[in-house]
Amino acid sequence: MLRRRPVMRVAATTAVVAGTATAVAGHAAKKNAQQSVAQAPPAAPPPAEVPVEDAYQQLEKLGKLQGVLTDEEFAAQKAKLLA
Repeated sequence: MLRRRPVMRVAATTAVVAGTATAVAGHAAKKNAQQSVAQAPPAAPPPAEVPVEDAYQQLEKLGKLQGVLTDEEFAAQKAKLLA
């Protein structure tokens, strides 16, 4: 003779199985989200530096501005370039 399980026992077993499945799925989703963040592409490299003119070229440009700049401004820029 077959014994039937009580309805409440079947409902409780189903609830335990469903709860476990939900917990495992949530953990897996969280773990996958963390891995995808960790594998994000690296940041872009910094832009290349603009080449700096040598002091001689800068002094030539400053010499062309000598009539435009005051004597004090010219002297200050010249001192800055030579420093």
